[in-house]
Amino acid sequence: MSSHLTVPPNKRLVLLSGRAHPELGMEVADHLGTDLCPVSAYDFANGEIFVRFQESVRGCDAFVIQSHTTPINTWIMEQLIMVDALKRASAKRITVIAPFYGYSRQDKKHRGREPISARLMADLFKAAGADRLITVDLHTSQIQGFFDGPVDHLFALPLLAQHVASRVDRDRITVVSPDAGRVRVAEKWTDILGAPLAIIHKRRDPDTPNEVRVFEVVGDVKDRVCVVVDDMIDTGGTIVKASETLFDNGAADVIVAATHGILSPPAAERLAASRVSEVVVTNTLPIPLEHQFDKLTVLSIAPLLAKAIYEVFTDGSVTSMFEVDEQVSVAP
Repeated sequence: MSSHLTVPPNKRLVLLSGRAHPELGMEVADHLGTDLCPVSAYDFANGEIFVRFQESVRGCDAFVIQSHTTPINTWIMEQLIMVDALKRASAKRITVIAPFYGYSRQDKKHRGREPISARLMADLFKAAGADRLITVDLHTSQIQGFFDGPVDHLFALPLLAQHVASRVDRDRITVVSPDAGRVRVAEKWTDILGAPLAIIHKRRDPDTPNEVRVFEVVGDVKDRVCVVVDDMIDTGGTIVKASETLFDNGAADVIVAATHGILSPPAAERLAASRVSEVVVTNTLPIPLEHQFDKLTVLSIAPLLAKAIYEVFTDGSVTSMFEVDEQVSVAP
């Protein structure tokens, strides 16, 4: 049993979970020392979603947690409907918790006639009645500016880095950014682990999704344990090819660490058959049994979410949670 956070008696916190990942909602509730608000939710024959709360939420500080997993559009819509129901039931403040922010990869126009769907997501939640957004490891940080209100951007890096440091001699580690866009995140890993950095330069085919043509390694990876860090693993194709490139350049071992384990087929098969020794993700998304494999390690993000909820609810500082982590490196 986890240690509970103490909720002030003069304020009312209501934690609600959608149907996408109820296990995570229950774990967060356990860390907060509270119960999930009972929710009646079901689908009509034509796919429409109905939601009703079984308790009064008038005047409460409401937190609605939903993982944007497959079928992603269904669960986003359910969360929007829950927010709308809270607004119409006179909740005092509504905070949307999206451990994985759907459509985050569509944060800008790469070419003409394309949408910026990440901005549309933010607009939808604001229109539904959300006052605040809590999310974990956005694909790009500028998405925070899409939402017209406070955004608490949480980081799984300390959790992931602690696990890696407990398994590998830090003197042998090289942190690897899988592309130029992840360099800043990889640099934070190097600060915590005290390890050198390498970068994989890749060129994508603009006409083929999830397809990478060329990989080049910038940095010394020979005889090193390479820790490839990313925000998400989808089909696993890029990660597997990047790992093979590292082995071709003399890497002794490759560990993959990512916050969001989307693991769309055939990711599990690809990663299981690869030479990668371990794939470490968090439970921001549910991972069905058929998508799990022996090399997969899943760490719980629930304590981090619970602490952020507590800080928001008590008018504390979410930022202070990470200032401590940045100042203290992972113990050897």
